[in-house]
Amino acid sequence: MSDTTLKRTPLYEAHKRLGARMVPYAGFEMPVQYSGIIDEHNATRASAGIFDVSHMAQFRVSGRDARPFLQEMLSNDIARIDDFGAAQYTLMLNDEGGILDDLIVYNTGFEYLIIANAANHEKDFNWLMAHKPENVELVDESERTALIALQGPKSTHIIDELTADDYALPERFHINDALIDNTIPVLVARTGYTGEDGVEIVARAQDAEALWNVLLSFPEVTPVGLGARDTLRLEQGYPLYGDDMDVTRNPLEAKLGWVCPTQEEDYVGGQAVKKAREDGVEQALAHIRVDGGIPRNGQQVLVQGQPVGVVGSGSHSPTFGFGMASAYLPVEYTDPGTKVQVEIRRKLVEGVVVKPPFSL
Repeated sequence: MSDTTLKRTPLYEAHKRLGARMVPYAGFEMPVQYSGIIDEHNATRASAGIFDVSHMAQFRVSGRDARPFLQEMLSNDIARIDDFGAAQYTLMLNDEGGILDDLIVYNTGFEYLIIANAANHEKDFNWLMAHKPENVELVDESERTALIALQGPKSTHIIDELTADDYALPERFHINDALIDNTIPVLVARTGYTGEDGVEIVARAQDAEALWNVLLSFPEVTPVGLGARDTLRLEQGYPLYGDDMDVTRNPLEAKLGWVCPTQEEDYVGGQAVKKAREDGVEQALAHIRVDGGIPRNGQQVLVQGQPVGVVGSGSHSPTFGFGMASAYLPVEYTDPGTKVQVEIRRKLVEGVVVKPPFSL
């Protein structure tokens, strides 16, 4: 895709003014870093980082049969978020149990809000449209909305400062309405992709820059690009669609069986997941600590000199100072403590399988 065909979020000009280095990502021109990946990563862990995630797709689902429709289309039990404002992480599968996308679904009251991965925007929408009944309305809100994440130990304090005295932040994995700085109507979700406490804020596209600027006006807040977003989520062991899972993998291989309740198997792909549970899987996603090198996507993983897998996600951990990776390995090599090697620049570097999140 050439630069002339890349999309831009409503915050593109704001990123340019901040001196961000822009790169193509999921069809968008996005900031990969501002001051530097390590600085931005550490600022998020210590204080608060602000992220433009407006490239993510946003769908609204409403109508009399919206709930049973989503129960059929998504792996998790939608009944668990019947309470107003509740949210859940879930998967959308094909008939064979392959992962089409991982999503967050919010119950906003009279409808459901779905946040999907940018790279799967069109595919997801078309899949849902092809399956929805006539009395369900599915609307793509992605062009009309912006999504800004504020993450880190000081992030909720900042939201408290910018909202009315009687406003209460939603609980973890919940969403509610708020008015930011007395002027900007938003939805505030207590969710994130960093492992830190924080929020993801849905706003109208025309309000995106005003919201960004008022959040960035706090000295505790640092703008963060895709580079640090990746190291933050990888330290926690959070998967990235395309690197850690795709349509060729089922939820059990991806270690996401927990979002496929055994008592609810009538969703699309549910019977395939049930069969995988009964038969077992040959490979599963593992996380690897690597000392002495930085693993990258596509590098070979070996056990006793024999190739057994390929790195999906790989990077350096700014928090802990070692390399970290994910890879699909034969299940017999996925137990924590298993010794492996990663081929980095024609050199075999020692690694060990760990249970995420990464730690010293």
